[in-house]
Amino acid sequence: MAFYNKLGGLLRQSISGNAVSATSPMPSMLDAVRCMSTKLFVGGLSWGTDDQSLRDAFATFGDVVDARVIVDRDSGRSRGFGFVNFSDDESANEAIKAMDGQELQGRNIRVSIAQERAPRSGGFGGSGGGFGGGYGQARDNDGY
Repeated sequence: MAFYNKLGGLLRQSISGNAVSATSPMPSMLDAVRCMSTKLFVGGLSWGTDDQSLRDAFATFGDVVDARVIVDRDSGRSRGFGFVNFSDDESANEAIKAMDGQELQGRNIRVSIAQERAPRSGGFGGSGGGFGGGYGQARDNDGY
């Protein structure tokens, strides 16, 4: 989010620095990013909900570009949430109003605008070790 704030500030500076006429206002890139709220988060899904049934449930509100139920990579079982992406934000907002709190396949679902996932901290966490013995490991009487 800080990136978008910084980008918006830079764009506002460059636009205010240029002579832009009042008759043809130039929309900033930040405004364009704010309007792109077409991806919805859908939580509380039934284990039986798949991509196609999720798409079908939301298709009445507009053109569904993509509908995906997130599954566990080891078991292949649904994780209980998914994402629906519409071609325009009007359809997405209409779907939120109509579907949030409604029942889908026996479960009340939560529908909201998808938020960008916070960046994860780097790769191989932990404090190293594990190989080579030594620190903090029990040793025999021989010292090994």
